Amino acid sequence: MTEVEETLKRIENHKGVIGTIVVNADGIPIRSTLDNSTTLRYAALFRQLSMMAQSTVREIDPQNDLTFLRIRTKEHEILASLEDDFLLIAIQKPSK
Repeated sequence: MTEVEETLKRIENHKGVIGTIVVNADGIPIRSTLDNSTTLRYAALFRQLSMMAQSTVREIDPQNDLTFLRIRTKEHEILASLEDDFLLIAIQKPSK
């Protein structure tokens, strides 16, 4: 098993994790533990959100870059790790 697969398995085995999605640089989901429609919705929306957040960070400080995004709602906590060639999204139940 590759290092990437091991890391994904470790994330997926955490208590409360609902699913993970890996999105390539073109915005195409390349791996997911969720159903197809949910995967496509999260991939598209979080790619847009991450690009907007990244633009905001660069506007504040052109030498800086966004690497991680965390959003907590009443029902979910969504964690997104941004890299040059992929976006990793993890969806989990929020801790109390």
